[in-house]
Amino acid sequence: MVRVLGIDPGTKSLDLCGLEDGKVYHEKSLETAEVARNPSLLINAIKEFEPLDLITGPSGYGVEVTYLSEIPEEVLEEWYYTYILLTTKENVEKAIRKGFLGAFIYYAMVQIVKEMKQKDMPVCFIPGVIHLPTVPLHRKINKADMGTADKMSVCVLGVYDQSRRFNIPYSEVSFILIEMGFGYNAVMGIDRGRIVDGFGGTTMLGPGFLTMSYADQEVIQLVGNWEKADIFTGGCISISGKEDLEEFINYVEKDQNCKLAWDSMLEGIEKAVAAMLVSVPNPREILVSGRLVRISKVYNELTKRLAKYAPVRKVGQLENAKITKETAQGYAIVADGLANGKFKDLIDWMKIRRAKGTAIDYIYHPKISIIRKKLVPFKFKT
Repeated sequence: MVRVLGIDPGTKSLDLCGLEDGKVYHEKSLETAEVARNPSLLINAIKEFEPLDLITGPSGYGVEVTYLSEIPEEVLEEWYYTYILLTTKENVEKAIRKGFLGAFIYYAMVQIVKEMKQKDMPVCFIPGVIHLPTVPLHRKINKADMGTADKMSVCVLGVYDQSRRFNIPYSEVSFILIEMGFGYNAVMGIDRGRIVDGFGGTTMLGPGFLTMSYADQEVIQLVGNWEKADIFTGGCISISGKEDLEEFINYVEKDQNCKLAWDSMLEGIEKAVAAMLVSVPNPREILVSGRLVRISKVYNELTKRLAKYAPVRKVGQLENAKITKETAQGYAIVADGLANGKFKDLIDWMKIRRAKGTAIDYIYHPKISIIRKKLVPFKFKT
């Protein structure tokens, strides 16, 4: 019997999905803001799933498959800030003082991982899209975010879902996946059952609800001093002035700024899908997932815009999954495969075990060399 747990630390909710021999046996969803204020809520929730063979822990931007037991406790905090969150403790503390929810979440994730280490939990961290050998090297140049670990995980769920529905081998699976979360959007390309390209939340061609996504380099130059907190701003909230998602959607036809943000976000997604056709020329489907596509207006607009490229449908859920997001289910599938459970062949086919390095390995700007000299080592002798 293989029992695993996938933990997805979403911007709005933190979802836990447990699998026993590949089947969902328990789920739990926590408010991320509550966990940020009290990280012990997550630790206590994990106990409901025990005993466990493996936990795929909050993996942020992702790393090659790395086990918590491999990381010395004395460098764990700095390692996690550096490679999982792509920031520093100082930057997060500065953002916390400014009241950014995303910064509180980052801080909570660090505290949770430290406590997991102290309790000797069987945790591993998993890759993002950029780490996978199935993504050609030239597509990774000067990027750090082609899809974070949660976005990579929902692609895994998508491969399983399409293979099951069409009764085809993984090698015949082909789709473009849109993930629209409370904070970030992403678009990934899957060809022959493997991830081959991606626009991550910070490289999308239009804003998410929370984040501005891509930015003109002239804007970066004009601002000059960018901080981690800036990643959490500039999206539809900033454009529309509406911090509540439902209110934003309801005012799209009534408020000029809401309509402006809506058009920018949806057109950005369509542009990303159209661009992804270069990497995935003949997708069977366009699959959609995430908190935003549960809203009928969003899903209907996506279908209207994208049906000309391929049939549009929502990603299928795992059997017995009732409350957890698709990303958490994907995290759980990855955990099961890494623990040599039901999904081992899927994880092997997608070459997730063969992921390498960190999210900053492919940046060629000269100034990155200054940053690399200051980094805690990524690898450790065990």
